[in-house]
Amino acid sequence: IDNCVEVASKFDIPVIADGGIRYSGDVAKALALGASSVMIGSLLAGTEESPGDFMIYQGRQYKSYRGMGSIGAMTKGSSDRYFQEGVASEKLVPEGIEGRVPYRGRVSDMIFQLVGGVRSSMGYQGAKNILELYQNAEFVEITSAGLKESHVHGVDITKEAPNYYG
Repeated sequence: IDNCVEVASKFDIPVIADGGIRYSGDVAKALALGASSVMIGSLLAGTEESPGDFMIYQGRQYKSYRGMGSIGAMTKGSSDRYFQEGVASEKLVPEGIEGRVPYRGRVSDMIFQLVGGVRSSMGYQGAKNILELYQNAEFVEITSAGLKESHVHGVDITKEAPNYYG
């Protein structure tokens, strides 16, 4: 994102962070790096309003999920997006998957949690708005072990939080 923003800002082109957004902290990091917006399709995939069938698997609630680059999505109309328009379905080369994702309730509740997480990140930074978040951002690289340590560990979660998906 940082590299893209560096070039795009010279031409007044906004940058959209697409991919890797799993938590509200990821949204805050993308904005702090200068992204104008974020794509959060997979985060919203399990919501009430998202397309897909509701199902129960091993006692848990799920929604079916079909990535835009999956064979299923391509046969339903997204093949032109991947330069495969007019290709027979058995010859399509997928760039996505189909599966199931945990059911997450309503979109409005998800957005509320994401906004709350971004606000919390801004508070840690002392930023009153997103511009200040971008201007004052400091990043520290951590190891994969540090990342694992920074998340819940050594505990079996018995009550899921609405903003944490393990």
